[in-house]
Amino acid sequence: MNSEKNNIEQKIMNDIKSGKVKLRSKYIFLAEKLGVGSAFILSLLLAILFFNLLLFYLKTSDNLAYLSFGNHGVAAFLDSFPYLLVVSFVILVFVSAYIIKQSNWLYKKPFVYLAVSLVGFVILSGIVLTYTNIADSIEEESYNSRLAGNIFRPFLHRGLGERHGGIVGRVMENDGDLLTIQTPRSVKKVDISNLEESVVKPLVPGVFVMIVGNDDDGLFQAVKLRIIKEQEIQMVNKAVRRRFGSFTIHNTYSK
Repeated sequence: MNSEKNNIEQKIMNDIKSGKVKLRSKYIFLAEKLGVGSAFILSLLLAILFFNLLLFYLKTSDNLAYLSFGNHGVAAFLDSFPYLLVVSFVILVFVSAYIIKQSNWLYKKPFVYLAVSLVGFVILSGIVLTYTNIADSIEEESYNSRLAGNIFRPFLHRGLGERHGGIVGRVMENDGDLLTIQTPRSVKKVDISNLEESVVKPLVPGVFVMIVGNDDDGLFQAVKLRIIKEQEIQMVNKAVRRRFGSFTIHNTYSK
């Protein structure tokens, strides 16, 4: 047994001397482990952040509110859905699970098990982050031309874009059957003469409204309309105020 062990050791030493086997410094192995660990931690933190931004988007944009219109609001809901945030979140979770699997930290665990566990951890951590102002700070930064603003702008500003089949904004003028609406991007004309349901509260200037319908050569034909509280669409509310300023008429229907 000892002779066999000695033979193996002698063979290894001969291979080292001949150059067939090259020794690597323990510091190289340490650097590789640190690199893999850093990549995993970065991927995991980004996944948590992007899930938190997804929750923030759904809470403060107009996306989910379109579903209150039933089938009429589906097109606007799909048009305003944060696909980029969802895809980024999924990719980052996948990358985190892949790093763990390849590094053999949990080599006996199936990849699906790792991914599901990471999703649960990321979701829980993202929910905890909602109690901080991180998402609000990132949203404010997205209006700046600095590096961070340029990075996060494509993820959040979809909530401020034009909709095919939906409009949300502040009433600027009411000329009977024609509304002028201030949206985060522009001023829109809306024909409300063919609404399926009558609006109970008056559409006074300053009120925020959500409308579904169809765009007809620049004039939006409204099918359904409801007055919406400013707190339900904080991202849109801030964007409208940022673009057009505060409205001088007190809005008694937004509180």
